Amino acid sequence: MLTVLNALKLATEYFEKKAIQSARINAELLLAHLLNCKRLDLYLRFDQPLAESEVEHYRHMIARRGKYEPVQYIIGCTEFYGLQFEVNASVLIPRPETEILVETIINRYKFSDRLKILDIGCGSGNISVALAKNLHAAEIFSIDISEEVLKVARTNAAKNHVANVQFLKGDIIANGLLSDHSFDLIVSNPPYVSEKEYNSLQKEITMHEPKQAVTDNEDGLMFYRRISDYAKTSLTDDGYLYFEIGHGQSQDVKFIMIENGFKEIQIVKDYQQIDRVIYGVKS
Repeated sequence: MLTVLNALKLATEYFEKKAIQSARINAELLLAHLLNCKRLDLYLRFDQPLAESEVEHYRHMIARRGKYEPVQYIIGCTEFYGLQFEVNASVLIPRPETEILVETIINRYKFSDRLKILDIGCGSGNISVALAKNLHAAEIFSIDISEEVLKVARTNAAKNHVANVQFLKGDIIANGLLSDHSFDLIVSNPPYVSEKEYNSLQKEITMHEPKQAVTDNEDGLMFYRRISDYAKTSLTDDGYLYFEIGHGQSQDVKFIMIENGFKEIQIVKDYQQIDRVIYGVKS
């Protein structure tokens, strides 16, 4: 009978043949989810035999991962900023780099007693929910063009017990949604991969994650232009605009923001010392 240790070895070998990064960790994450335990708990259960139904289920999960489907989609969830988020193929998987964007905002506004925030392109709701969980005085409006995406975001808000977020469908820039509102802060992690760069991304992204959440099908800067233009009239006086940015984009996005009247622009690096967050104040 197959034991936990043998199952992990076989899965790891298969993933390595498929050139899947962090093959052993992937094998452990899938099996831990199947057995409803923490990944490190597997090390205490190496000799435990797997039931035939568990073996069959594990094989199915391994086959999916072998087709480069991300682990997060297979197990249906991921962690972001210490919170659990449900994810599926309709939403981009939250990245650790985006936690820097959230943390930068929380550090600036954690003592605010009144704050109105707009999150453009909310995806799974990770930014909005993390901000709502940590900025209790904030009133947050979260926009996406897909009802399927908003369903996931609303589920995550309920899952994390936040009520100070409204999720709304619409292309805020195209149709003037929320044109009667002014915001203290606008935040966005927009699609920023250029069409030229898209096909060079790892298979997990190009084969499984929603393309419209990754690339603008242009130069990677289209949404920065559109959102900056929108923000200059939708922010309150001294309101702030925050973006996550891709590698090598900081100077281009800085120029776009300056063109639209933003000043005191700051850039925050990620843990690999790559420019990852940019923000500025409406002049």
